[in-house]
Amino acid sequence: MEDTKHASYRTTAATVIKNLKRRNMEGYYCGTSEEAVELVRSMIPAGDSITWGGTSTFTETGVKAALEQGDWRMIDRTTATTPEEKREMWRDRTSADWFFMSANALTVDGELVNIDGNSDRLSLLLHGPEHVIVLVGMNKLVADVDAGFKRVRTIACPLNAARLHTNTPCEVAGVCSECHSERCMCCQMVVTRHSRHEGRIKVILIGESLGY
Repeated sequence: MEDTKHASYRTTAATVIKNLKRRNMEGYYCGTSEEAVELVRSMIPAGDSITWGGTSTFTETGVKAALEQGDWRMIDRTTATTPEEKREMWRDRTSADWFFMSANALTVDGELVNIDGNSDRLSLLLHGPEHVIVLVGMNKLVADVDAGFKRVRTIACPLNAARLHTNTPCEVAGVCSECHSERCMCCQMVVTRHSRHEGRIKVILIGESLGY
């Protein structure tokens, strides 16, 4: 029997999934990371190519490890070392069958709220790979877009800055100052309110606290 928290998560997720459908995105709910791993494995045909952006959730859930052990072609950007390899890797990644990422926030109304520095992650969300899977812990659910960007500035950026050692104000002071620092993480601020391509973006809500 589900406890009160997880029963509430499931009810809320059903509402979000309905709103995602209205925005031409597919939504799913998994109570645990283990369920999310099994769902992802069932979605991807053998032999397909897979890549991912900067996402702790992809690793935390065990999805990355599970896919590495399967019959899929993993395109890992960190293996490219020279400028030539990085350019070739980018071409491979933009044409990948599947792209994995998380979101900085997801509104109850089904909008994805994200920021990016180098814009690698958001570039592939917006255009390129045939399918995008967004793994989102229920801790990232917010009331609206404004609350999403507030979450980015007060939670996601300071934590990510500490993890990546960006030496930005959000690392040094722990709060966003809307900086123009050399390693600013908020260069692009993107709201995905609708997907023109039906079924391309699939959002998997997970009943756990995941990522940043």
